[in-house]
Order: sequence, then C-alpha cells, then structure tokens
Amino acid sequence: MESEALPILEMKGISIEFPGVKALQRVDFRMFPGEVHALMGQNGAGKSTLIKALTGVNPLDAGTITLMGQGIVPGSPLEAQQLGISTVYQEVNLCPNLTVAENIYIGRQPMRFGRIDWKKLNGDAKAALAKLNIDIDVTQPLATYSVAIQQMVAIARALDVSAKVLILDEPTSSLDENEVALLFAVLRRLRAEGLAILFVTHFLDQTYQLSDRITVLRNGELVGEFKVAELPKLALIEKMIGKEVDLNTGQKVAAAGAGAAGPACFEADDVARKGAMLPFGLKIRAGEILGLAGLLGSGRTETARLLFGADKADQGVMKINGSKVSLNSPRIAIRHGIGFCPEDRKTDGIIGELTVRENIILALQANRGAFRRLSGKRQEEIADRYIRMLDIKTSGPEQAAGKLSGGNQQKVILARWLATDPRFLILDEPTRGIDVGAKAEIMDLVQSLAKDGMALLFISSELEEVVRCCSRVAVLRDRVKIAELDGAAVDEHTILQTIAKG
Repeated sequence: MESEALPILEMKGISIEFPGVKALQRVDFRMFPGEVHALMGQNGAGKSTLIKALTGVNPLDAGTITLMGQGIVPGSPLEAQQLGISTVYQEVNLCPNLTVAENIYIGRQPMRFGRIDWKKLNGDAKAALAKLNIDIDVTQPLATYSVAIQQMVAIARALDVSAKVLILDEPTSSLDENEVALLFAVLRRLRAEGLAILFVTHFLDQTYQLSDRITVLRNGELVGEFKVAELPKLALIEKMIGKEVDLNTGQKVAAAGAGAAGPACFEADDVARKGAMLPFGLKIRAGEILGLAGLLGSGRTETARLLFGADKADQGVMKINGSKVSLNSPRIAIRHGIGFCPEDRKTDGIIGELTVRENIILALQANRGAFRRLSGKRQEEIADRYIRMLDIKTSGPEQAAGKLSGGNQQKVILARWLATDPRFLILDEPTRGIDVGAKAEIMDLVQSLAKDGMALLFISSELEEVVRCCSRVAVLRDRVKIAELDGAAVDEHTILQTIAKG
C-alpha cells in the first residue's frame, strides 16, 4: 500500500520519560488512509503512552508528529481533535443523562437568536448517526440505549469534527458478539471511505478480523510494523512477549503441582457474564493449584472476579464442596471460604493509610460483622502470627502498609486472606512488580498452601510461573476458555501454541 499512498500520520523517534520510567524509547509509528492499524502489546508496552502523545496528553521528550505532511504539536485532546485526530475511549466518556443529540454536539450546539436550535441539533444528530447506519430516537437520554449504541454515538461525535484519524481504545471490551459485529461493519465502511483507524485491542481474533496492519510495542520500544496477512498469530504472540517458541524442539516438562489432589472443592458450570466472559466451566480440587493462562485481555481477571462475586454472573451454577452456592457479592464469597488477592494491589488490595495490622485483619473483621469486633489483643496476635509466617519486612504491625516494599505489600494482602482460613484462594498476578526474592517466597508459599489441602486458582502473565506451580492449566483467549491442559502438556510451548490456534 505504501507505493499507492503516503502515510496520513507519522510519528518518528518518540520518547517519553516519567520519573524512573522510560515509557517510550525512540518509537516510530505511521498510519495510512483507508486502513485499520492495530496497536498491540502487553501491560507496560507503551500503547497508552503513545496514544496520549498523539492526542496531546503527554508532551514529547523527543520525536516529531506529522499529519498530512505538516508537523503538529497537539497540546491537549481538544487541540488534537481540532487537527483531525479523534479518540473514542474504552469507557465511553459521554453524559448518560443527556439526550443522544446533546451528547454528539455538547460544547458546539447550533445556535439561533442566542438560543440552542433544537430542531437543527436533533436533525444533525440523526444525520450523523445515519452515516453509521444507526437509526434511533436522538431525543431520548443516552442511558436508555445499550453500550454498543453508546459506542456508536461516541464515534459519530468523533467523526462529526472532520476526523482524519480515528483512535479506538479497547472499543469492544464491553460488547457481546452481535454488538462487535455491528461495530466492525461500521468500521469497515469508514475504512472504505478512506479513514485511518487506530484500533487498540487485546483480542487476537478481532485483530485478525478487522486490521490491515499491526504495530507491536514491548517495554516502551518498537518491535516492528507488520501486515496482518504476513504475520501468523503465533509469531505475533512471540513478538508481544519477547520469547521465541520453537514448537519442533520444545520439550514438555511435567508441572510441579502439589501432589495428589482431593475431592472437588469449587466448581463452575456454564458460568458467564455479558461483555466479560462467555460460558465456561472449571473444577478445582482441594490441594490443587489450577492455573489460568492467556494473554492480556483473555479474560483471566474477569473469570476471577466472577468466581469471587465481585462481578455477578448472568448464568451458570457454582458449587462449593458439591453444594450449589449463589455468589452475588464478595461478602458472600468470603462467608463461603473464598479469598481473592486482586491483580492491582495498590488500587484494589492494600490500603496504604492503614497499618499492617489493620490491613491483615480487614477481611476477617468484615466477615465477622460490625457487632463481633476483634479485640485489640486478638488483632495483634493475628498480625504478629502472619508477619512471622510470611516474613513480612516491617518495623512492626503499626507501620503504615503504604510504606512497605511491593513484595511486602503483596505478603500483607496474602496474610489478609490467610487469616480468614479460606478453602479456596484466588491469586491474580500475585508476583507482579516485586523483586526476585519475594517472588520465590510467594511461589513457595503457594505450593505449601496446596500441600496443606487448600484449593488455589493461580493467574500469572509469566508462563514460567504457571508451569512451575500448576498441575493443571485452563487456557483462555478472547474471553473464552479454549482448552485445559494437565500433566506433561503443562509447558510454555503447548500453552502458547494453544493460544495461537485457539
């Protein structure tokens, strides 16, 4: 295509640094008219930073941006939009209480005699949506329509300002299969009309369904730009994770596991949630570590949240020790002996302003309720026990948890759930962002818990960790459980091949 057209957008040598972090290092990126260009990479790859550089959120430390042959330096998202670069974010940033028409023209309503011209506003909004083959009542509040329609309204608003480049940041994350098909039909039409579309997603199948070109980032650096037709899925996965997989010579090694597992402790049958996970089944036995493997966006965290009741399932049955349970909230899950160490310990896990003691007893006290308060002495006993057991490096139980290192904060969260004496413990990225020594200690603890009879669900983006500690692995891709591996099949080569083939 390069021989037929010049890039409509070109970014060269883009570098952005934050304190202690090189977010982007000399990254090149370009887009052509009439193409859908996918931006791919794992957590921390630099995708969001690149978009923020393009939309004027993050100033450049080095590099240039050219749009239609002219150098540009957008200083804000509004300036970028005025230049012809429009963005539709993952979370639809519209006003649900306003009408559809008001949302499309908010801040730039047509005026007549000093007042809003409602007839023109509604007519223009209907025409803007008609270009996307959407026919709805634009005078109704946006909240009355589905997320998919809200996405279309956001796109209509973005295009109505003469967009030359449309950026879609995870636009399908909350859509079901039919809604995705509707969105893709619109995007294919826009592509045919010559629009350049930047498509940011974690879904492999959607990338190959829609995209013409893929740029891969890893750790803030450019891995490369590739035509979709020339890049097999396995090769894309290798470039994203930075590891080559020789499927011919890879030797399968049996997972470590934790020895003989007992009876089924937790079962999920045909469990699903619209926009989060398609129906899946899992069975986890006492004394077993079941791994969840998949790329970012595959549905690992969504699965964990469903099993813990943080998100409510739309369908399916869950059982604990053979008895059906209704896990409609974390409080109910805790009462049934389920613990959950979340992926983002800073946002969803540790409470930095509270002491180590207060963080440790938090879930146990919540389970007991406000009228069965743990005495100060009992709180100290529990905190001291787990500080010693997990070797938490702290000046004492009254130290603020936010002052601890990442690894010790992770141990405090583990202590919080161990204090509830759970039957089933869900660990979502328990070793992310901590040093090697702390990782080894936590991995050893996981093995020890399983040997003591606990059932564990272990989620990690580090496949070597999954292989090391799990006796069975459920493989996810694009919010679907696609396979379950056990024994000698639990190795990195087989897992990656399974993800690629789906």
